Amino acid sequence: MDRAEATRRLIASKVGSIATVRPDGSPHVVPFVFAVSETRDGLVIYWCVDDKPKRSRQLQRLVNIRAHPAVEIEVNRYDDDWTQLWWVRASGIAREVTSVVERDRALAALATKYAPYIAHPPSGPVVAIQVERVAGWAAGAIGGNELS
Repeated sequence: MDRAEATRRLIASKVGSIATVRPDGSPHVVPFVFAVSETRDGLVIYWCVDDKPKRSRQLQRLVNIRAHPAVEIEVNRYDDDWTQLWWVRASGIAREVTSVVERDRALAALATKYAPYIAHPPSGPVVAIQVERVAGWAAGAIGGNELS
């Protein structure tokens, strides 16, 4: 799978997992929803703390990003027909969005992808991940090689 195809699958994916590093150095992986924007500086992945019920708005992944901003996300397709399997990983540096303009742009991108955000715009923090690397793998007829 080439970078263009990996990027296409990343953008189209509705859910993925984000891996962060806790302040003590241990890994932390959780599912999340996101939107990808293509900017003049490359790909940026946005996610936000939405208004679904949570114990706290200070999510562990926010604490982790403040301590260690390097993150990786993964999206995939599983099928019992193993020729249809694929995965894409994107690595980058995360930061909390402080610009009102960028926050509005991120929330608009998320609302375009996820209808519940139209009726209930998220009020929590927004995070941007500046993508540094995209890697992908696909099985079967669509190519079985990993990008590095």
